[in-house]
Amino acid sequence: MSLLQRTIDRIKHKLADRFVRNLGWLTGSEAVTRVISLLRTVILARFLTETDYGLAAIVLTVYEFTLAFTRIGVGAKLIQSDEKDLEELCISAYWLNWAVFAGLFVVQCLASVPIAFFYGNNQLIFPICIAATPLLIVPISAINYALIQRQNRFKVVALNNTIQLSFSSLFSALLAFLGFGMWAIVLPIVISAPIWVLIYYINHPWRPKKKFTTKRWGEILGFGKHLLGVQLLSTSRNYLDYLIVGRFVSIKELGIYFFAFNAGLGISLSIIKAIQNALLPHLSAVKTDFSKFKHYYLSSLKTIAIVIVPFVLLQSSLAPFYVPIVFGQKWVEAVPILVLICLSAIPRPFSEAASQLLIAFGRPDLDLRWNAIFTTVFIAAILIGVNWGAWGVAMSVLLIHLIAMPLFTMWATNYVFGKMRVLAAK
Repeated sequence: MSLLQRTIDRIKHKLADRFVRNLGWLTGSEAVTRVISLLRTVILARFLTETDYGLAAIVLTVYEFTLAFTRIGVGAKLIQSDEKDLEELCISAYWLNWAVFAGLFVVQCLASVPIAFFYGNNQLIFPICIAATPLLIVPISAINYALIQRQNRFKVVALNNTIQLSFSSLFSALLAFLGFGMWAIVLPIVISAPIWVLIYYINHPWRPKKKFTTKRWGEILGFGKHLLGVQLLSTSRNYLDYLIVGRFVSIKELGIYFFAFNAGLGISLSIIKAIQNALLPHLSAVKTDFSKFKHYYLSSLKTIAIVIVPFVLLQSSLAPFYVPIVFGQKWVEAVPILVLICLSAIPRPFSEAASQLLIAFGRPDLDLRWNAIFTTVFIAAILIGVNWGAWGVAMSVLLIHLIAMPLFTMWATNYVFGKMRVLAAK
C-alpha cells in the first residue's frame, strides 16, 4: 500500500470517529462565527472607548455569574441517565429550570443596585437588569438542547451557534457604528436569545406532557451539586480578574484588559467550549468498555493538541503586527497583555478534557475539589498580580495555568484509568 493511500485511509478513519465529527461541526461553526466576530471586534475597537469596554465587562461578568447558577447539572443528568428514567427526569428538570431561571432573574435585578454602588457608577443598574431578561425564555427549550446533545446531534448545535452568534455579532457591530457605546455589547445578548430557544425547540419533538411537579428535583440537584460547584468556581476564575481590575485599578484599565482578553482568548475559549460539549456524550457512550473509553479519551487529547497548540502559538506570535493594523493604534498598549492571556489557552482544553473524564467516570466530586483548590490559588495569584496593574494580572493568569493545569490533567488521567484497571481485574 502506498504512503498516499495509507494517509487517505488514516484520514478516513479519523473522520469516522464520532468525537472528531462532533468536534468538527462545532469548531466549523466557530470558524464561521469568528470570521463575523472579527468584523464586530474591529468595529467595536474603532468606535468604543476603553471606558465603554470596562462598563460592558462588568455587566457581562454579572450575567455570567448568574448563568453559572443555572448550570445545576440538568443537561449532564439527562445525557447520562438510563433510557427508562429519561422521560420522568425531563418533566422534573423542565419545571426545575423554570423555578431556577425565574428566581435568578429577580436576584440579578436586585443585585444591580449594590453592584453599581460598589463601582460608584449608577449607569450599571439598568444594563444589568436588561442583561438578565434572556433567563425568562431559556427554559422553553433547555430540555430539548440536552436531549439533542444526548443524541450526539451536534450538527444542530453547530447550526444554532452559527446563526445565533453571527446575528449577535452583526447586530453588535451595527450598534457600535451607530454610537450606542457599551449597549453595543449588552443588547445583542438579549436580542439573540430567542434564536437559541427557537432552533432547539423546533429541532427536537420533546414537549412537557405533565403539569408542574417537584418529583426527582432532589435527585437532579444531588447529581448536579458538584457540577454546579465546578461551574461557580470556573466562572470565578474566568471573571474575577475583571472585577478585581475594575475595582482596584480603574474602569479604563479594565477596558484595556477586557479587550486583550477577548481579542486574544475569544477564539480559543470557543474551541475549548466545543471540546467540552462534544467530549462528555462521547465518553459517556462507552463508559462501560474500558478499552474504548481509554481510546476515546486519549484520541481526544491528540485532537486537542493538533487543533489548539499551533493556533495559539501562531496567534500570540503575530499579535504585535495585527493588533495595530486591525484594531487601531490606541490598542497597542494591550498587546503584551493579549499575548500573555493568549498563551494561557494552551493548557486549558487538556484540563477541561480531564474534568469531563472524571464526570463520565462518575466522580464529579473530584473535579469539584480540584476546581476549589485551583480557584483559591488563582485568586491569590490575581491579588498579587494586581499590584502591577493589568499586565501583572495577565502574567499571574498565564503562570498559574501553565503550572497547575498540566499537573491536574496527568493526575486525573492516571487516577481514572488506574481505578478502571483495578475494577477490570476483579
